[in-house]
Amino acid sequence: MTPKPLFLLSILPLPVLLLSILLRPGAQTQQQPPATTPATTSTTTTTTTPAATIPAAALRMVNPVKPTPQSLAHAKAIYGYDCAMCHGDNGNGHGDLAAQMKLSLPDLTKPASLQGKTDGELFYVIDNGQGAMPAENGRAKPEDMWNMVVLVRSFSQQ
Repeated sequence: MTPKPLFLLSILPLPVLLLSILLRPGAQTQQQPPATTPATTSTTTTTTTPAATIPAAALRMVNPVKPTPQSLAHAKAIYGYDCAMCHGDNGNGHGDLAAQMKLSLPDLTKPASLQGKTDGELFYVIDNGQGAMPAENGRAKPEDMWNMVVLVRSFSQQ
């Protein structure tokens, strides 16, 4: 029998641990707080942020990012692994996870779905979550979230 390199034995537990966490029963179904509960800042629970509770300062925020082809490609990559499972590949709200969870999401390919929403409001929702949508809560850089706002707006212009 050939001895295995020690470094493989030292990193093997990490993927096993991650898979056991992700695949444990109930890992994908967290209990949701009532819709009237104010937003929380916990990274371990899903945040509920009714539109009426978005701070006025957030509504007035202006996107400081000038998008480039590279920044939008980066935003699209993030969207692909962080958002598309619910919002769909093109933003139509028909992602596989949304169907499994029986969620009714807005069709972001229709201009009316974002009509009246400011860039600051979209940024706030991405950062803090809303309804069943979990919060980024510091997982993403502000620049990436602002580029995500530009990407989301582009879905209705295609």
